This record gives sequence, C-alpha cells and structure tokens, in this order.
Amino acid sequence: MLESGQYNQLQATAANDGDKAVQVNETTLRLQRRLIGSHPQWWLGAMLCALHFALAWGIDDWPPRALLLVHFGLFLMWQPVWRGERSLETRHAFLVVIVGLLLAGWNNWWLMAVWLAVLFALIGGNLMGSQQPRQRLAAILAAGYLLSLLLMWVVPHLFAEQRFEPALTALVQYGLLLLPILIIVIPVPAGSKSSPLAVDLIYSLMLFLLVTGLVLGSFVVKQVSHGDYPLALAQSLIVMAFMLMMLSWLWNPHSGFTGIGHLLSRYLMSLGLPFERWVKGLADLAEREHEPARFLSLALHDMCELPWVAGVAWQARHSGGEFGARSRFQAEYSFQELTLTFHTKWSLSPALLLHLKLLTQMLGHFYEAKQREEIQRHNAYTQAIHETGARLTHDVKNLLQSLTSLCAAAESSSAEEAAALQSLVKRQLPQIAQRLSTTLEKLQAPQQAATVRIDAVTWWGGLMQRYTRREIAFSGDDGMAGLSVPGELFDSIAENLLQNAIAKAQQQPDLRISVSFESVAGGKLTICDTGKAMPQAIAARLFAAPVLSQNGLGIGLYQAAKQAEQLGYKLTLVSNSDGRVCFALTSAGA
Repeated sequence: MLESGQYNQLQATAANDGDKAVQVNETTLRLQRRLIGSHPQWWLGAMLCALHFALAWGIDDWPPRALLLVHFGLFLMWQPVWRGERSLETRHAFLVVIVGLLLAGWNNWWLMAVWLAVLFALIGGNLMGSQQPRQRLAAILAAGYLLSLLLMWVVPHLFAEQRFEPALTALVQYGLLLLPILIIVIPVPAGSKSSPLAVDLIYSLMLFLLVTGLVLGSFVVKQVSHGDYPLALAQSLIVMAFMLMMLSWLWNPHSGFTGIGHLLSRYLMSLGLPFERWVKGLADLAEREHEPARFLSLALHDMCELPWVAGVAWQARHSGGEFGARSRFQAEYSFQELTLTFHTKWSLSPALLLHLKLLTQMLGHFYEAKQREEIQRHNAYTQAIHETGARLTHDVKNLLQSLTSLCAAAESSSAEEAAALQSLVKRQLPQIAQRLSTTLEKLQAPQQAATVRIDAVTWWGGLMQRYTRREIAFSGDDGMAGLSVPGELFDSIAENLLQNAIAKAQQQPDLRISVSFESVAGGKLTICDTGKAMPQAIAARLFAAPVLSQNGLGIGLYQAAKQAEQLGYKLTLVSNSDGRVCFALTSAGA
C-alpha cells in the first residue's frame, strides 16, 4: 500500500499532467484559429484547386475520389457555417461523415452538380458579410469559377452523347485553374474573415434555386429539343432573365397593386404567429385588468397557448413566475425592467425570433403603462387625502379663530356687558358646534357629506357677528330675504379670505377690509382690501395649484376654488392692484 506522502505526490503529478494537457490543447486551438483566421482566402483557393483537379480530368478513377476527400476537408476548414472554436454536435458530425462518404464513394455528375450549386450559394451568401474589397473580390472570383465549372464542364457531362472540343477541354483544365490561383495570391488583410453568421440564409437559398433552375432548365430543353447544349443554355438564360424582370416589376407597388415585396414581408411578419389576434387580446386585457402583476401574468398565460411555445418565464421588479414547461430551445429578451425567457418546442427561425422581440417590446410597453396607471392612482389617492386634510385644517383653523374671538370678548368685557356677552355666546356657540359637527362628518365620511343651504340673511348676520373688528366694513343689499346659499361654502371662502386679509393687515398698517353681499344669481360675495397687490406669479396660480405661503399650507384658496366649482360657483380675483385687491364668489352661470 502507498503511504500518504506518496499518494499526495501522485495526485500532484496527475494534476500537473492534466494542466499541461489543457495548456497544450489551448495552444493548439489558438494556433488553429490563427492559421485559419489569418488567411481565409488561402483555404478557399486550396479547396477550389483540389476540386478542380478532382473534376477536370474525370471522376471515374480513385485519385479524383481522394482529391474530393481532400477538397471536403479543406471545405470544413474554410466553411462559413460553424464557428471554428465550437464543438460539433453528434448529428452534425454524422452529417459531415455522410457527405464525405457520398463525395468519395458515389462518383456521379448529378451529385457534383448539386455540390457545386451548394458551394456557389454559400459563397454568394457570404458576400453580404464581406467588408474588405479584396475579400469581396476573392469571393466573386470563387463564385465565377464555380458557376463556370458547373455550366461548362459538369452539366455537359450529364448528357451521355455530349462531346467536348479540345479547346473547351483545355480551357476548363488549364484556363479555369487560374481563378483559384488568383484567389490564393490576392493579398487580403489578416484577421478580416467574415463572421460565421454573415451568410444570409435567404440570399443563399435564392442563389441555389436560381442555379438549380438554370441547370435543370438547360437539361430539359436539351433533352426535349435534341439540340445543342449552348443553345439550350441560352434559351434557359433568356427565360430566367424574363422571369426575373417580371418579378422585379411586380416586386414594388404600382397601379393599386401592393407588390410582392409587401405581401412577402407581411407573410413573414405573421409566419407561425397569429400576431393581430394576440395583439387584440392584449389590448382587451389591458382594458379589463388594472393591476400590473395580474395583467402581466394573464398576458403571458395567453402567450403559452401558441402552438410553438412550451413555456414562458418572466422576472420584473416586484414579481416573477413561470408558465408551462421548460425546453432546451429558449430565447431571452429584456425591455426596461421586464425580462422574458421563452421556452419553445423547436429551434426558432429568424422570423419567429423577430416576433418574440416585438412581442416583448409591446408587452413591456403595456406593462409599463399599467405601472404608471397604478402610480397615478396612488398619487391621486394621496392627493385626495392631502386635499381633504388641508380643507379640514382650514375649517378647524377658522373655528379656532372664532373661539379665540369669543374668548377675547369674554376676557375684555366688564360686568355691565355681561348680558351682551351672554347673548353673543348664545348665538355663536351653536353655530360653532354645528360647523364642528359638519367638519367631523366630512372627516368620517367625506363622500356622504351633503350640502346644506341656509337662509342668506341668517348667514350674513352670523358672519358680521363673528367679525366685529374695526378694520372690517360690511355692506349688503335688501334682496337677501328669501335667498338661500350653501352655508359651508360661503363660510369657508369668507373666513379664508378674511383671515388672509387680517394677517395682511398685521403687516400693513391702515389696511381696510370691505365685505359686500349682493343677492344676484344665487348670491355674490365680494371681499376687498386696500393693501399691496399680489405678485403676478402667485396670482396666476392662485386657484390652479397650491402656492407658497408663509402663514399656512398655501392650499386654502385652491381648495376653496375647487369646492366652489363642485357646487356650481366660481371664485375669482376680480382686481389685483395696489390699494384694491378684490375676490368675488359668484354663481358659475353669472
């Protein structure tokens, strides 16, 4: 048995060997990336040279088959489909082995025609991602070589009776070889290899279909007409050119026709997804549900009903969850504070990935709007509480002012004035008690407080009795008999205005206050003072929003104006000049 020291030493040696193996693998991988990525046109040219030597002298012998294997290996080194550092999956490895066996074991010109069409489509599709002009030139030369070899050499071999002129054979065997050599010698800057994702699938597919249509068209025309191959190729080219001209003419809208391009775009935008139906359901759900978390949950639950969606997981600021089942195919998108992870039943196409992005953005916009609505509801509730508290604060302050006046009258009265003081207290205390009771009712049930109308004469007399200061002058007309006014409104506004004027008189000596009442259009109350005018900035916002106040909350007149508006009256600043600052409470229809 091994001692503990020997065992630890063996473990350390094994770990060092493993680290060295990892370092060797990483070094090999870096060299491989540098070798392939530095000069990609070398691998492209070598691949085409191997293909040329395999096809230009026939494919019946074993050497061409070996060269086809070399060509396929070089293709795997150059290929623009898989990343060089990415490990192949088992199914992809089987596909590579099958294609290699077909190229090496099945010496058939039809297979060569299909393989050349695939190569032409891949190189043509990679042109969309070529940024360097020289790299683009190398791709154009490669595409031209493949198309020339296909039409001049491979397709004619599909006809059993086809004979080749020596000049054509020499041109193919030695003339076309110059194109792969030019690709190798073209100096392309190192590190300019296109991204593996630069191959445009749609563009490559269209090129493959065009080349396939040209080859099959030429073959059919040649077999049916029993004519020469060049004439059949020319006829196929003319027909294809005419079809492309018609397609380009129909592609754009004209003369009331929406165009094939628009129809194709609309089809791709709705491919595999009932987009309009889901959006309509989302809009209906937004109208029914107001809570953001529940809205998001129901919308994602509806999304799980799509046939290609296995499950959806979401994560927001205050909520998260998951619907359905997980799968190995997933896509994650984020918008603002919302993150969605879609689990799908199969690998998603680019069109469906675009749909998922659009759906995430649309759902994120709706969810954000719901959050804003909830914040607005909370703000409105808080504002209502604040406004109610401010209004009641002013009512309580006015009641306290009335009680203070009664206390001052009681303290300053003599024994001879006891009868008059008792009469004043009998008149004022019930009114104060009633107003305090009304304030408590509004505090307990603000929505149930009813508007009580009282006789204008009674209200006017009570106001004059509460404010018996020497700087206040009252004047009323003779038409108040039989007129009723909302007592709470007139009391609140009159006391707010009078208290503000009295506070203003304490800072501005010799200020006079006049209070007048006219029995026109439901009653008109006017309160003026001879003090200085208010600043225009404050006067402009006096009834629209709370203003800065040194003596209170700055919300009294704002609340009074809103209360007057609710009861069909309006409070206005009729004059704002030095020596005459007047407020008027009138009916809204006056």
